[in-house]
Amino acid sequence: MKVKNLLEAKGKDVVSMDAGSSVEDAIRVMDTRKISAMMVTDRSRSVGIFTERDVVKCYLSNEGRIFKDIVLRDAMTTDLIVAQMDDDLNDIMSVMVEKNIRHLPVVEDGNVIGMLSIRDVIQTQVGKLTSEIHYLKDYITGSYT
Repeated sequence: MKVKNLLEAKGKDVVSMDAGSSVEDAIRVMDTRKISAMMVTDRSRSVGIFTERDVVKCYLSNEGRIFKDIVLRDAMTTDLIVAQMDDDLNDIMSVMVEKNIRHLPVVEDGNVIGMLSIRDVIQTQVGKLTSEIHYLKDYITGSYT
């Protein structure tokens, strides 16, 4: 299965926030939207990603400062690993596990058009395997339904 197939099924909603916004504002948006990662933009151009892991790093590296006084630009991850629409989900899963990342922006023509989580990828793969097991059991037992 390809990234484009998964995005068609799950949707292409990408939550983003300006790099000059506060970490506190980003955390509130993430909580409200029930997400664990968002894109960070500067003049409508993606410049990074802000994740729950970045919240922890920000807390530890800014002892005593409140999140309202820290801008996303100073807390985001800028070294992005991205997926393309034609990438195979098996390859994507391998990259996410190898690089220990849980969120992968999907890029097309230089623009972020979707976001994959490791949960999205695993759920898709488990569904596929469950279906294959069902058909193999039917084949073995001769009970085609």
